[in-house]
Formats: sequence, structure tokens, C-alpha cells
Amino acid sequence: MSESQITKRTVYVGGLAEQVDKKVLEAAFLPFGDLRSVEIPVDMKSGAHRGFGFVEFMEVEDAEDAIDNMHHAELYGRTLRVNLARAANNKPSTESNRPIWADDFFYRKKLQDEGLGVDDEALDA
Repeated sequence: MSESQITKRTVYVGGLAEQVDKKVLEAAFLPFGDLRSVEIPVDMKSGAHRGFGFVEFMEVEDAEDAIDNMHHAELYGRTLRVNLARAANNKPSTESNRPIWADDFFYRKKLQDEGLGVDDEALDA
């Protein structure tokens, strides 16, 4: 299944109150269709959720219905923001596989002073 198909079925839900947990979020969105998953990211330091979550539906139409009906709705006294989720942009790029010192002028100079060199051809490959 393509990533774009998954993001079209997944909604971002922002503005969650502290009392909201996965069961409450699931119950709020279940009337719009069958759910595949419900996730609420947790802050590693505090252990509390970060005020947003993701609901993945089985069908794209169900996600669209949930957005139409739940955007600006109220849950536990907080106004929800409900939109299509965007794909995460935290994938490593080819540039992130290079060591930080690979292009560092001072590191190259030190290597030259010690009689060593940097293989420029290997860096450009």
C-alpha cells in the first residue's frame, strides 16, 4: 500500500486536553468509520501526551467525514483541529550518512599537518 494512500486515511487531531487518552480519542472518531489505529505521541521526559494524536481509518471517505465533522469540534472543553496528517520528514538523507568532519577545513588541515590526507574523490562519490 502506498504511503500517500495511508496519509489520505490518517487524520491529525490537535488541541487534545490532558484527560484524553487513546480510548477517548477512539470513541470520538469511531462513529465515522472503522479505525485501523489510534496513536497519541507521549513526551519522553514528562510521560504526558503532547496534545495531539493521529487516527487512521480503514477508508479514505471515513477520514474525510471525520475531518468535516470534527474540525473545530469540542472535546473536554478544548477545540479540536482535525486535518489530514502529513508524512513525516525525518527520513535520513544521503547527506546525513557523511561524517560531520568530512568537509571541515580545519580537520583537513590537521590531517595534512600530520602527513595524512583526505581522499577527496571518495568524498565526492
